[in-house]
Amino acid sequence: MSRRTDHTDPESLENFLRPLVAQFGCDLEAAEVTPIGKRRLLRVLVDRDGGINLDDVADVTRAISKALDADEVMGDGAYTLEVSSPGVDRPLTLPRHWRRNVSRLVEVTLVAGGKVTGRITSATDEAAVLDVKGRPRTIAYGDLTKAKIQIEFNRPAGNDEAESAADGVVEEN
Repeated sequence: MSRRTDHTDPESLENFLRPLVAQFGCDLEAAEVTPIGKRRLLRVLVDRDGGINLDDVADVTRAISKALDADEVMGDGAYTLEVSSPGVDRPLTLPRHWRRNVSRLVEVTLVAGGKVTGRITSATDEAAVLDVKGRPRTIAYGDLTKAKIQIEFNRPAGNDEAESAADGVVEEN
């Protein structure tokens, strides 16, 4: 009798999912399985340059679900699949994360100690340039221990969100 192996260890799971996600021009940011009662939750985070929308998430979800069911990667137990994009609270750990967040405000904790807060103006594979109080500051990724996007409720002009004609205007009827 043949017995299927449950390939839900992080490395096997990511190796299985990465090419599926790549078919949609996305990067696999994370995949984890968490037990929830008698079921398991498979949480998959995907992203790409320019961001993803709900239609993209739906397409990736269908492809992953079909592949998981066909290959029985999750074994015999029941599971729930959740596919989404990383939230703004996700730490910036790879050069592509920095590139995707150009124009956003970030707080960086330095290896040498201290913190720097600035707006990302550009990012390469080795470092990011931050606008810190009107002055450019290049920070190599190896010189930081942590980097996190700061939530802004009033982003400056030129942000990545569409403005409506009524922004800043209160109408009374």
